[in-house]
Amino acid sequence: MASTACFMIVSKNDIPIYEAEVGTVPKKEDAAHQHQFILHAALDIVQDMAWTTSAMFLKAIDRFNDLVVSVYVTAGHTRLMLLHDSRNDDGIKSFFQETLLNPLYLPGSRITSSHFDTKVRALARKYL
Repeated sequence: MASTACFMIVSKNDIPIYEAEVGTVPKKEDAAHQHQFILHAALDIVQDMAWTTSAMFLKAIDRFNDLVVSVYVTAGHTRLMLLHDSRNDDGIKSFFQETLLNPLYLPGSRITSSHFDTKVRALARKYL
């Protein structure tokens, strides 16, 4: 697993509906805020790239120091965003794809399922 990883799901209306620090290194509270800021800043890049490519998995769309932002854009324009320091593109793509196979939710609402959270963390350990 990557030593730094922050996973966020953002609705098509740019509203974060799920956030989790899934890295192995314990994070300070200010680091978690910095990770959120980096992911939110990358949303503009995702928006531009989504119109120029038909690919759903966008590798390394942005960088901040040694951290990389990878994104998976669904057909409904929901963005799965991962901030990481890993170079495992195949594992990251598998993580995104298996995360998509989890239970449905009411579109636009926050994901509060503890089962979903447990599954995301297990997938992070498996693929990142």
